[in-house]
Amino acid sequence: MDRSSGILLHISSLPSPYGIGTLGREAYAFADFLHAAGQKYWQLLPLGPTSYGDSPYQSFSTFAGNPYFIDLDLLAEDGLLARSDLESVDWGGNPRYVDYGRIYAARFDVLKAAYRRGYPRDRAAVEAFCRDHSWLPDYALYMAVKQHFGMKSWLHWPDEDIRLRRPAALERYGRELAEDVEFFAYLQYLFFKQWDALREYIHSLGIKIIGDLPIYVARDSADVWAEPEFFQLGEDNVPTEVSGVPPDYFSADGQLWGNPLYDYDRMKRDGYGWWIRRMEGAGCLFDVIRIDHFRGLESYWAVPYGAKTAKDGRWRKGPGMDLVGALTNWFPHLEIIAEDLGYMTPEVKKLLADSGLPGMKVLEFAFDAREPSNYLPHTYGRHCVCYVGTHDNETVLEWRDQAARSDVSMARRYLGLNDAEGFHWGMIRGGMSSVADTFIVQMQDCLGLGPEGRMNTPGKPEGNWRWRLLPWEATPALAKKLREYARIYGRI
Repeated sequence: MDRSSGILLHISSLPSPYGIGTLGREAYAFADFLHAAGQKYWQLLPLGPTSYGDSPYQSFSTFAGNPYFIDLDLLAEDGLLARSDLESVDWGGNPRYVDYGRIYAARFDVLKAAYRRGYPRDRAAVEAFCRDHSWLPDYALYMAVKQHFGMKSWLHWPDEDIRLRRPAALERYGRELAEDVEFFAYLQYLFFKQWDALREYIHSLGIKIIGDLPIYVARDSADVWAEPEFFQLGEDNVPTEVSGVPPDYFSADGQLWGNPLYDYDRMKRDGYGWWIRRMEGAGCLFDVIRIDHFRGLESYWAVPYGAKTAKDGRWRKGPGMDLVGALTNWFPHLEIIAEDLGYMTPEVKKLLADSGLPGMKVLEFAFDAREPSNYLPHTYGRHCVCYVGTHDNETVLEWRDQAARSDVSMARRYLGLNDAEGFHWGMIRGGMSSVADTFIVQMQDCLGLGPEGRMNTPGKPEGNWRWRLLPWEATPALAKKLREYARIYGRI
């Protein structure tokens, strides 16, 4: 990655009149803002359809796009919606935060109207799209059956035959739920049609897209239902152990993620084909892929299924370079970032070095006044990506107000922070001026927001992933200031 910089802002955080950010006009406007600001990268969170808790890291599919992001105005321009379909819907009254409850209640009714108008016209194109995306038939059937059973997890579907994918049941439900299967397939056709157009526009501005690839997939997903043989599942496909991380900076109890763990021995016998297909799907969305929780590929925390916290887990050996090498060799054209945060053992450091991938440096972790930190900019090599903070961290002003006074004092001394420049701009300057090839800042930190701008608090089950940019905040003046910082420090 050349010397450059970018901004982290998820699609859900874009402005729109329909309660959540989409792939429409405001996405194009933000791309223009990035271009004016001299930025080369737009970093996003995972784009999959979200489940309970609204986390983009718990998706019904590792391949599918989130139907919430389909832009309704573009559908209206395409003749698939009437204005009356949109005007009577309550999408939520606060433009600063997504109201997921209202979105869930209303969005699919509107999208169903688009399906009824558009599918007869687009049938041939959708069928061709399905043939080109081998994951889609399973996903569309999974979502149709899930809807049929009241959105229960597939592990709790009352019909064992379809739960265990017996051929006669697959055929019967496919026939009986044919319209719903078509509907969910059509939503993916619409999502990718809009995404491909937006991505082409972003590329025309010389901007690349960084996207997250969560290390795990959700238990309640088409991925696990369709290919259970690649996961550590026991009787009736119930997990034996699940994912998490031990007690750490974020949580004294650790984090109990609950995802099923991979059967890496089975995956290896298949030549890691499942991972290769997954990476290929991510490459259809992104130009640079950030592998989330990269350290879990060296060794991972396995928690007994049914445990209440992650405390009682154990470390188990991961596939290491065997898998990483397979992916980098298969996709030499893809740029990859290793999210190497967390408990870093010598073995994890060796895996990162052997992989040749850039790791991450987070400025909010740098200023522990009690001991030296390898997150301090003077310790960096060029081959890394520097962040002020990630979507899991406080905004920088929240960090300033909540961190130990000695740590904040050290940051002020180290970076020469002052009130005239502003604390958040001084931290941005600190990252911009580092030798790290790439620097990324959250949009919330460009705006100087406090705790009201936090995207996610790990371990907190509700109230996350809601923050949104207001329509007037991405100003020409802000773009000009960002561009000047990027110019001074050679990132344009």
